[in-house]
Amino acid sequence: MKEKIIAALSFVYDPEIPVNVWELGLIYDIIIKSENEVEIVMTLTAPNCPEAESLPYEVKTEVKRMTGIENVEVTITFDPPWDMSRMSEAAKLELGFL
Repeated sequence: MKEKIIAALSFVYDPEIPVNVWELGLIYDIIIKSENEVEIVMTLTAPNCPEAESLPYEVKTEVKRMTGIENVEVTITFDPPWDMSRMSEAAKLELGFL
């Protein structure tokens, strides 16, 4: 199920950065609580991110679209704070860091 959740998260993009939230490293943990309940622990690129309300909502909506998922809880954390080292190689390549 975790792989399917990751695939779903690949459709959620930070509108300021043309990379999805998974590749950006914004998703810290995916906790499968039961067959139909998931918790996503995520962060934002900065505490004052203008997308602070919309990104978690989009994450929740996209995962909840999956067949059999009834409840999705999204928890925001800033510990540890996000930095560019959390990005995947693909994200760094896309953004010209490699």
